Amino acid sequence: MRFARFKRGMCLKTVDSCFQDLKDSRLVEETFTVDEVIDMLDGLQSVVHSEVESELINTTYTNVLLLRQLFSQAEKWYLKLQTDVSDLENRELLDQVAEFEKSEYTSSNKKVGFYFNQIIIKYHVEVFTNIFLFFNPKTVAHLQEENEKLKTRLRTIETQATAALDEKSKLEKSLRDLQMIQGDQKNNANQDITELENKVAALKSQFEKTLNDTTANQKFLEEDLVTTKHDLLKVQDQLSTAEKELEKKFQQTAAYRNMKEILTKKNEQIKDLRRRLSKYESED
Repeated sequence: MRFARFKRGMCLKTVDSCFQDLKDSRLVEETFTVDEVIDMLDGLQSVVHSEVESELINTTYTNVLLLRQLFSQAEKWYLKLQTDVSDLENRELLDQVAEFEKSEYTSSNKKVGFYFNQIIIKYHVEVFTNIFLFFNPKTVAHLQEENEKLKTRLRTIETQATAALDEKSKLEKSLRDLQMIQGDQKNNANQDITELENKVAALKSQFEKTLNDTTANQKFLEEDLVTTKHDLLKVQDQLSTAEKELEKKFQQTAAYRNMKEILTKKNEQIKDLRRRLSKYESED
């Protein structure tokens, strides 16, 4: 504030000296013609215009350098500052600054200066409190660690859902293959289908239990998921063997009906997995 006041005073003195120089150097006659007056005013206008323009440019550059220092210091504290240009035209704030300057240099209104200083102190306390709370390196590191944990959990659930979708695609492919089977159905056909259904149901139950235990014990989930995948491969291998054995045993209508039931159950499993995935995403 003192620096700006000093520069403003120097600029006004320069303008005053321009007028005084005109008075001393040109106004020596008692009468002047219109052309002489116009010439003197044009010369004065040129000098004053040059001085005022130079001072305005210098003030602008000074403000830019000051803002640059403030933003540089803010970056060291990981702050992102924003400016509100509308406040620059706020008449109430401008009047407060004018009152502050007046009380600062004339000491005629101590109350205004004290009020303005209180505002500045309160603002600084709030800023540095927010810096300590939200930009403390330990706090940032802790938040980053928690974020990584949540991302890991989300990737685990997404992997499980993808595996379930792959299993559904394989079962759909098996169903399309069974639709092409033609032959005679024998008495042990229903028994083979029942065994396959029981294995798939057991696999579904085990997989659901694994999903329920995800948040409690992730390591156990990963080990159980590997075991489940091995069991799934075994079931798929048995299913492939059964398809070859049933090639001459099943009739198309019976095979379609039974495998449709399996596919319906797997669709229910996929819906359940999606609901669980949505639940975990909402918690994150």
